[in-house]
Amino acid sequence: MTPAWAQRQAELLSDCLVSPDVFHHMVDRLREFAVPYQHALETGASQRNVPLYLAGLLSHLNRKNAEQIAALVDVERLVMQAFIGTAPWDHRPLIAVLVGQVVERLGEPDGIIAFDPSSFPKRGTHSVGVKRQWCSHRGKVDNCQVGVFMAYVSRHDHALLDFRLSLPQDWARDAQRRQACHVPEDVRYQTRHEQCLEMLAVWGEQVPHGWVTGDDELGRHTQFRDELRARGERYVLGVPCTTMMRDLEAPLPAYQGRGRRSKVPWQSVRGWRQSLGSTGWTHLTVRDGEKGPVEIEMVTRRIQTRLERKRTGPDEWLVVTRRPLADGRTMEPCASRDATDHDTRHRYRYYLTPTCVSESELEEPLLAELARVIKAGACIEASFQRGKGEAGMDAYQVRTWQGWHHHMALTLIAVWFLISETHRGQQLTPALTLPQVRYGLSVLLLEVFCTFSIASICRHVQRQLMRHESARFYHHRIRNCLPPRKLRRDIQ
Repeated sequence: MTPAWAQRQAELLSDCLVSPDVFHHMVDRLREFAVPYQHALETGASQRNVPLYLAGLLSHLNRKNAEQIAALVDVERLVMQAFIGTAPWDHRPLIAVLVGQVVERLGEPDGIIAFDPSSFPKRGTHSVGVKRQWCSHRGKVDNCQVGVFMAYVSRHDHALLDFRLSLPQDWARDAQRRQACHVPEDVRYQTRHEQCLEMLAVWGEQVPHGWVTGDDELGRHTQFRDELRARGERYVLGVPCTTMMRDLEAPLPAYQGRGRRSKVPWQSVRGWRQSLGSTGWTHLTVRDGEKGPVEIEMVTRRIQTRLERKRTGPDEWLVVTRRPLADGRTMEPCASRDATDHDTRHRYRYYLTPTCVSESELEEPLLAELARVIKAGACIEASFQRGKGEAGMDAYQVRTWQGWHHHMALTLIAVWFLISETHRGQQLTPALTLPQVRYGLSVLLLEVFCTFSIASICRHVQRQLMRHESARFYHHRIRNCLPPRKLRRDIQ
């Protein structure tokens, strides 16, 4: 090994030396972190349960539902289940506190607001909003719930800010199921791009940003792109490979001498890309990945797209990216089957960005800037992985409208605490990552909540036994037969 490589290896390993100050007083900082969120709630019972539920989400538990969290923090199961599932506290004040903290820490003028749906597979049919629909988690149509999330991406980090549960039309029309799941009367069916526009209207002015991005599920809706242009928003939105376009930079067909001059014919973006061949592509290095530089090739073209009823849309720039098929690392999510296509060597994705917003003409963006915005799609996927892998975002066992929103709000808050602690710890240990912070915190929480005494063991076993016997009693009662007592054995 040459001296330069040996020196760099030594530098990288020195960045891994963990200072005890990274984890000193972390549990105390968690309590202090929860105080603004407690003040955002009105009732004392809800205020007391916020830090306990956050601790459960950040603990070692494999199943981070209300019952398991209650057992960990030594609270009655029904108390914690009621706090999450049916208590009438509003989650929106918590989100307002979260947004303010994220903007203060991560905000920058050219930040990126990213929208993306995320699915949560479910087996039953009684949980609010569950039905057979496209499940991105499994890459197929399956039984699931879908939430639409808003994230903020800056050069410092990324975090989820807000969310909406996607309530299908058949659920919105079913009064009996709405009542069973406590869906508020003012909640009506909304498309997912309408939910994105609603979140943008609520937070757009408070969250500094220069771009809006999303996958092809949003970009395929011409009305969504029209609304963003009308609001003065600059976007980079994925579109399907079947999107019809007219190349405005291509030479016009030869004039035949009579009638109107022919225009450039319509074709799919995939067909245009195939005619492009290997020329015109610009090579860019997007970022330094864990396995080496993440590289991408891009090409842009000024085009028009076709709207509904064969109407012609406004001018937009088409952005096409390609990466080698052998490169298994993904830089942006795949929302549907036609979000991407490939040939023998490369995988291709397609995006649209406006040439004008609010009747103001825009300059063609730099390729490096477009690549930065496209990369935000991967950042929101990483945010989902943080939430589901470290804070139990998908581990809930609630059926009600309030329960889903309560759990999601507290999950986003828990992940934000991990992000803040990671930034703090990286000042002492530059190689520190968020999963290691969560591991250290989970061990510290064990010392707080698990005393490992005979009394604590008895309480835990008694809680499980009473849960089982209550269930047995219920099943016998609905069959109108008195449950027998368990056999008592004499001690020899």
